[in-house]
Amino acid sequence: MPASPRLAGAAAAMLLLARQAVAQQAEQAAGTSTATVVSSLILNSAIFGVQMAAFFLIRPRFARIYQPKTMLGPRDERMAPLPRSLFGWLPAFIKTPTIEIMHKQGIDAFQFVDYLEMMIWIFVPIWAFTWILLMPLYSVGTTGEGRAGFNLFNFGAVGPPRSEQLRYIGVLFAQWIVTFWILYNIKARMGAFVTRRQQWLLSPEYASTAQAKTVLITGVPNEYLSERKLEEMYGVLPGGVHKIWLNRNLKELPDLHDERLAACNKLEKAEAKMVKLAAKKVRKGKVEAGSADPEMSLSVADRYVTQKERPSHKLGALGCFGEKVDSVQWARDEIARLNTEIDAQRQNLSDFERYPPQNSAFILFNRQIAAAMAVKVHAHHQPYRMAQHYGSAHPLDIVWPNLNMNPYEQKLRTAIFWGATLGLIIFWIIPVGFVGIVSNIEGLCTQVGFLAWICQIPTEVRGIIQGILPTVLLAVLNLLLPIILRLFARLSGVPTRTGIELSLMDRFFLFQLINNFLFITIISGASSGIDQIVDVLSNPQGLPSLLAQYIPKASIFFLSYIALQGLTGAASGFLQIVGLAIYYVKNFLLNSTPRSVWHIQHDMNAPNFGTLFPTTSLLSVIAIGYMVIAPITAGFASVSFILFFFLYKYLYLYVYDVKPWNETGGLFFPKACWQLFYALYLEMVILTVLFFVAQDSNGNLSSIPQGAFMIILIVIVAGVHYTLANSYTDLFTAYPLSIAPSGAQEAAMLEEHGSSPDEKKQSLQQQQQQQPPYGNGQHGRNDQSMEMHESRTALVREGNQEEDPALAFQHPATKEPQRTLWFPNDTLGLGNAAVAGAQKQGLEATNRDTSVSEKGRIDTDAHVPPGEVLL
Repeated sequence: MPASPRLAGAAAAMLLLARQAVAQQAEQAAGTSTATVVSSLILNSAIFGVQMAAFFLIRPRFARIYQPKTMLGPRDERMAPLPRSLFGWLPAFIKTPTIEIMHKQGIDAFQFVDYLEMMIWIFVPIWAFTWILLMPLYSVGTTGEGRAGFNLFNFGAVGPPRSEQLRYIGVLFAQWIVTFWILYNIKARMGAFVTRRQQWLLSPEYASTAQAKTVLITGVPNEYLSERKLEEMYGVLPGGVHKIWLNRNLKELPDLHDERLAACNKLEKAEAKMVKLAAKKVRKGKVEAGSADPEMSLSVADRYVTQKERPSHKLGALGCFGEKVDSVQWARDEIARLNTEIDAQRQNLSDFERYPPQNSAFILFNRQIAAAMAVKVHAHHQPYRMAQHYGSAHPLDIVWPNLNMNPYEQKLRTAIFWGATLGLIIFWIIPVGFVGIVSNIEGLCTQVGFLAWICQIPTEVRGIIQGILPTVLLAVLNLLLPIILRLFARLSGVPTRTGIELSLMDRFFLFQLINNFLFITIISGASSGIDQIVDVLSNPQGLPSLLAQYIPKASIFFLSYIALQGLTGAASGFLQIVGLAIYYVKNFLLNSTPRSVWHIQHDMNAPNFGTLFPTTSLLSVIAIGYMVIAPITAGFASVSFILFFFLYKYLYLYVYDVKPWNETGGLFFPKACWQLFYALYLEMVILTVLFFVAQDSNGNLSSIPQGAFMIILIVIVAGVHYTLANSYTDLFTAYPLSIAPSGAQEAAMLEEHGSSPDEKKQSLQQQQQQQPPYGNGQHGRNDQSMEMHESRTALVREGNQEEDPALAFQHPATKEPQRTLWFPNDTLGLGNAAVAGAQKQGLEATNRDTSVSEKGRIDTDAHVPPGEVLL
């Protein structure tokens, strides 16, 4: 492959440069390492203090940023506002139980905060225990190399005299104690999670939803791709089948649907641009304001905007090539054309030969127990046929293009993109290796001529370069990688967005484990022997001794990393300075259309768990990896987890909004627990190697018994891991009959909550029929819409009629009408003219609930944008 020689050359160049990076004497290196961590700690503490002070001061002034959950979203999911005083909000926040997160945000959000709480319960006792036992064991009366600074408190501080080597017995004892403490906490939290998830699955609030009773089945063979055949197959389950949707090969219809939506966005932006330009010219006296009579000519815009000033664009690639057209007229014509073409194709949707069923189906059951049984049952006698069942299906969670893959294509894609994932992880070693080398810049400046000037920099500044710059570079690299890995998961054929996030979690954690821990450990630890890494590539037998020599020293880099994440990261999360800036930049500079203004003012964000969990798990891996080898790490990690616990408790209570269609019922949590086992295995293997290669003053292996006991411990941990996985894995998706409601109880529950599909449809129709139709209505609030907004979540979709549950799992291209165009309602009449011009060509359009200030600023007081339905 052409790229291989270049990659090999880049790797060779980096290793040659690294070979020259022979560090200074051990004592000086140890002192420099201490200065590095201290500099990092001081700087990050200062940043933490400044950011937290700023947060305390500005929090009451920007409620939209720092507590939007008190004013936005469904009323029953809102939090009570916090006191506005500088410190008065703290008691109210601290006293709020974390279980409130599950009630307001769902079980995924709660389990993430519970994971942080579990880390606190694990590491705070380990912090106290290892500091009391291991730090004196490593530091008092030892003669190991590099006994200075923080290196005084790690495994390498123990010298070769036999009396010192016996101290490894205490290290072994500490390892067994902390290992069993970790296992106990994982088991206890896993049991609590299973109970909590089962209670959530069977709760009336969830069990009564259509999502709880809907199953996606992929790999359906052609002979079963009919509603009658599937109903015959699954109708034997309790309660029977309520509705079946077959996935169809819609050919070009989805592309037409996307093109129409793009044209709608183009038209809304173009009309809003002319409105703002006209207001600006009137304000500056370049033109005189005229009448805003809605009956005036459609060409009213010509009075204020010249032909040259009208919005235009090119039709070619990237908007830079092709014919230049007037954006307004082109978009009107394009929407009208697409409306006609889409409607014509929809007339033929009943033709199953033209639009044949393909590979998958959604089945809505009348009872939740039937959906649970359908997920577990083997429906077909042939391999891969109808083998994949996805419970709790939600229309907005579906990746529609992936539904058309046959099971063999999906298996092949999965293998290909897992291979690509592993290849990317290996390739990423190059930039991550560079980060590791920068973390030991002290050695480079003495050996590489053009870097000699670094040695002249004051020690404190060099400490910042070594302690801060590498961790920042590592954070930037970690931001880029998930984008690629998420694409790999999507291209693998995963049919749900939540499934993609779960797959991303596995891929990203593997990267964190290999690159950001193991590889950084070797590169960063070899401050005085990077040249040996090159040698060990040709002589792998030398790897154990290399690990024994340099792994303990690598803790210095990770102490800086934990300080950055725990102090600066937590404070940045509270302050949200980037979010604050982006909000006001968007609100004041990028408020291009009423629709964009509405979403800027009303949308709340939440992080993706597919990246949030692995990023947090990296701290767990580091803490576990060094809890015995370098126990000072446990203290740093404990403080970081405490800060992160309060940070995410605050964010999930008052800032974030996790959508119900992104809910997995906490399935990220058990993955995170299994990942703790992988970190524990790696830590135990490293410590086992260190024991086996430890030598006394005579060059004899001195800790073989300790290494043997470590192997026994690894076997015990593997046994516990297997037992927990065997005990709990099936329960993650189980519907236990022992606690399930009976048929009569389930019927009573449905009657109480009034949430059968037909009842939902009738209720929604009745509410929306009371809404006045969109048109050139007067500017004002709609109280009925407000009540709907307070009781349900605003769901962004491209339709402007009620959502019929019978159409829920049809592809949007088959059912969505043209989204109502929404223009500004200005005093000059351009908005009225825009509505009239669009309606003249048969397009749905309105300018209600909007306004334009004299300065051309667009605003809206709508409770839901036209064309977006409340569900």
